[in-house]
This record gives sequence, structure tokens and C-alpha cells, in this order.
Amino acid sequence: MEYNTQRNQLKITDYGRNIYKLIEYVKTVEDREKRSQMASAIVDIMANISQEPKEGEDYKRKFWVHLMILADWDLDVDKPYDISQEENEKFTPRPLSFKKSRPRFRHYGAIMENMIKTVSDYPEGEERQELVGLMAHAMKRDYLLWNRDTVKDNLISEQMQIISDNKLSVPDDFEYYDFRDYLKGTSDERRPNGTRKKKKKKK
Repeated sequence: MEYNTQRNQLKITDYGRNIYKLIEYVKTVEDREKRSQMASAIVDIMANISQEPKEGEDYKRKFWVHLMILADWDLDVDKPYDISQEENEKFTPRPLSFKKSRPRFRHYGAIMENMIKTVSDYPEGEERQELVGLMAHAMKRDYLLWNRDTVKDNLISEQMQIISDNKLSVPDDFEYYDFRDYLKGTSDERRPNGTRKKKKKKK
């Protein structure tokens, strides 16, 4: 029995190990013309496996590059494109970088805090005030979903000031909705205090 830990690691896992085995077999074929025909057939299979749209005259170029990467660039065949080993860098995935900073108030989330910081740099005006009102409603809704209890309106303004480094604040005459309006459409498990709608008993 052959285990995956005993096999060579695939450089591109999208196509599976069978494609890799086919490529290894093509390497053993002595006739160059036959190798080239088999390599072209493997590229067609790879294109069918891929879920990407097959548009443009040279859409197969990428699959030829993938073929050579899987073959460790050790496959002497006739290729329809001029491909160099330097293109390996274009198709080598790089690890994504994630910000390690955490939001000050986790119940609002990082996206809301980023929005507040962005709007805080907007110039004074009607658009800025309108965005402040929209964010205030969203903050109160998120708070109620997280806390399952009522929240004082001034707390939303205080926390917006903290997040924006005192650049933004909710106007004193701003009118919030009733807390029930913020919770419309939410599941019973997310209602304030965990309350559920009582079902009427059938007589």
C-alpha cells in the first residue's frame, strides 16, 4: 500500500495525482513527436478539469505553464507558446498577510471599525453626517444582537468617539429606532434576553 506521505508533494494540487502520473509517464516516452502529442492531450484534460472560463485565443497558455511546473520543467516537448521557467514565479501562490490588530469592540467587528476610521477623515458636511447616522444604526443593531439586551443611546456615541479618536460623534438630537425594529428578521435565539415568541396553544 502506498501512502500519501510516501509520495512526492504536488506543486499544484488542482489537477490531482493522476495528472502528475501521466506527466511522469510522458517523460519515459522516447519519441519526441509522440511525447508532444501526449503532452497536448494532458493540457486538454487539465483545461477540462479547471473551472475557469475558457475564453481567449491563448487561454491554454496557463495550462501549458502548469504542465511544465508539474514536470519540474524537465519535459522536452513541442509547445505552442514560448514559455520560460521564469513564469513559475507568476503562478507560485504567496501566503496572504493578515492584520493582527483586533477591534476594540469585537461586537462591531473590524469592518465597522474600519468604516468609522475612514469616515472620520471625511470633510465636514452633509455626506459625513449621513454616514454617521447610518453607522450609528448599524452599531446599535450589532450591539443588541451581541448583548441581547437594551442599550443606552449615549453608549453608542461614546464608543464611536473612542473608535474614531474623538473625530466623530452622534448628534444629540439623533433619533434611533425602537430596539424591536433592529431585531426584525433575526432568529429567536438572537432576541434580547433570549426571549422567544410564545406559540398559541391549540384548543
